[in-house]
Amino acid sequence: MNSDIVDLHSFYGTPLGHAVEEAIGMALAAIWQKIPSERLVGLGYALPWLDRFGADTERVFAFMPATQGAVGWPPARPSATALVFDEELPLPDASIDRMLLVHSLEHAENPRETLKEIWRVLSPAGRVVIVVPNRRGVWARFEHTPFGTGRPFSRSQLNELLRDANFTPAAWSEALLFPPSHTRTVMRLHNILERSGRRFWPIFSGVIVVEAQKRLYQGLPVAQRASRRVFVPVLSPQGAGQHARERRGPR
Repeated sequence: MNSDIVDLHSFYGTPLGHAVEEAIGMALAAIWQKIPSERLVGLGYALPWLDRFGADTERVFAFMPATQGAVGWPPARPSATALVFDEELPLPDASIDRMLLVHSLEHAENPRETLKEIWRVLSPAGRVVIVVPNRRGVWARFEHTPFGTGRPFSRSQLNELLRDANFTPAAWSEALLFPPSHTRTVMRLHNILERSGRRFWPIFSGVIVVEAQKRLYQGLPVAQRASRRVFVPVLSPQGAGQHARERRGPR
């Protein structure tokens, strides 16, 4: 089950959400290598970190899954948001330098197909950065945060999935080493707990962060795939045309 866009937006407006944003930002900064004139796409709900890492890019887009919903971004500027299906991204081949997935892969209907589609749109030296709930962490066990929904991963599962989709994991990091609590004590001590957890109990982090590079020397099989999506016009109720013809009668 996907987290709803309203719930995600509300969560990141809370003190706990701000602490999560800061902790994941630190983990991303540890593995984020700067790419000149970068074309960056966030898939899922990556807005808090696109604001931080997208400042020096050539262009940046926020892609949000249709099952999640979308919100306008960036504020007070032309919108760079698109509502998409994660297996059918509206991008040409090899057009993006880096893709950041947050609140995305754990909700994908078919994670392997999603990664294959990301492989298609990434440039030859392209990179994908993924943030997913840790199967061993406590955050995946509580549903009052967005990390308690969807499919959590272990590091070995994520590594196998990436290699199967022709990506080579290059750097790993962890975040959310403090408990998922709104209490004042946790909020006051979350920075200390985060730093201590990175040293003493990283295996129990709330999320796993990995950067992987597109692998070129092994080609992916190309197969014709019919879209499984059904598009229904919002302003044309189903059956309206048929009822109109019945009222007019046969010609």
